[in-house]
Amino acid sequence: MKKMIKSSLFWMLILAVAILTACTNSDSKDKDEPKTNDTSSETEGTKTDGAATGEKVSIEFWHAMSGTGQESIDAIVKGFNESQDKYEVKAEFQGSYEESLTKLRGVGGTKDAPAITQVFEVGTKYMIDSGYIEPMQKFIDEDNYDLSQLEGNILNYYRVDGELYSMPFNSSTPVMIYNKDAFKAAGLDPDKAPETFAEVIDAAAKLKTDEMYGFSMLTYGWFFEQLVATQGGLYVNEDNGRSGDATEALFNGPEGLNVFRFLDTMNKAGTFGNFGTNWDDIRSAFATGKVAMYMDSSAGVAGAIKNAPFDVGVAYIPHADEVKRNGVVIGGASLWMSKGIAEEDQEAAWEFMKYMTTPEVQAKWHLDTGYFAINPAAYEEQNVKDKWAEFPQFKVTVDQLQDTVPGLATQGALISVFPESRQQIVTALEELYQGKGPQEVLDKAAEGTNRAMEIANKTKK
Repeated sequence: MKKMIKSSLFWMLILAVAILTACTNSDSKDKDEPKTNDTSSETEGTKTDGAATGEKVSIEFWHAMSGTGQESIDAIVKGFNESQDKYEVKAEFQGSYEESLTKLRGVGGTKDAPAITQVFEVGTKYMIDSGYIEPMQKFIDEDNYDLSQLEGNILNYYRVDGELYSMPFNSSTPVMIYNKDAFKAAGLDPDKAPETFAEVIDAAAKLKTDEMYGFSMLTYGWFFEQLVATQGGLYVNEDNGRSGDATEALFNGPEGLNVFRFLDTMNKAGTFGNFGTNWDDIRSAFATGKVAMYMDSSAGVAGAIKNAPFDVGVAYIPHADEVKRNGVVIGGASLWMSKGIAEEDQEAAWEFMKYMTTPEVQAKWHLDTGYFAINPAAYEEQNVKDKWAEFPQFKVTVDQLQDTVPGLATQGALISVFPESRQQIVTALEELYQGKGPQEVLDKAAEGTNRAMEIANKTKK
């Protein structure tokens, strides 16, 4: 693993691993570094915006969405710009989450920073500590904005000590997707997916054929985190990093061991298909009948239905047999307000963020991309109801989110070195599939995470 910037060990830990979240982006060429607004000028170090000249206040919105996500963002931005004559938002694609965050580091906390930046969920701790941002709670309180209209189980991830730091945007959770036709052929009920680890193991054995594996999971830390959280397990100490800087990994405890034993059992039985770390590979394996059940992002449901030549089922993620299901942790990304920019720019950014949370806009975003609507009222829009009637699988993803039990486990962990920790889990899974013991590889991953957290905490101080 190459070190990106020698002089900044803390930043190296943040961006050491370029593994994308469950909602990954397509690779694309970077655009040039954004220019400052043409309507701006500097007077004694203070940025003067269009508001002072009677022109529109123009702000930049940096994002990491490509493909259909970018198309939807562009349409939403166009709708906002045409809805009023005071502000203008310029959406600019900045490459992957990691690339965008690297660019933000060069201008963060200055008047040249974009007003809004989209940052993936595992960058939350870093952003809070960075000094680059104004917490969203400031604008919520000043405007008496009603947060109760938004999805509580999504807001919970981005809340720390009761304060909301960023506005949720593209939010997703994991689901289990399965081949209903294969279930029928194996004598299983196609309308009742297995719910526990033992049930998945049993179903995988029945579904296995010479051409098809029973179950698969991407070699990716996000899914492991979810399977630990749904058991009520914590990833790290200090209340999952929410009451202080975490110093010790807890994921190698009973809950994490349950997950690794679950996977190890199927791997040794030959019912588990290992399709590596690439999302396209595992999705293609499902669509071509090489695996009957697999874990995916809720944002991948539409693609699974579209690409499979068979009936597709969607179910909650499984949990260990001896525990009750707790639910899922939000993945994806959120929108952050820059600190150090003109007050007029912050005002424009806040107005745009409020526009983004309206039911109509959220309904469009949900249908365009498969991401959740952060405003549940969007699900009452007729276009969403029509879509759900045609594809009831979409509703399963929302039901799982809304059935989630609030708590430290499902709120999600906060650590500044999450990308590196996820790579530790990837290595542990690879070694597990090669025959090493579940506890051995988990302990090794925990030790690597502990070292990374220790260095990061010392650097911070």
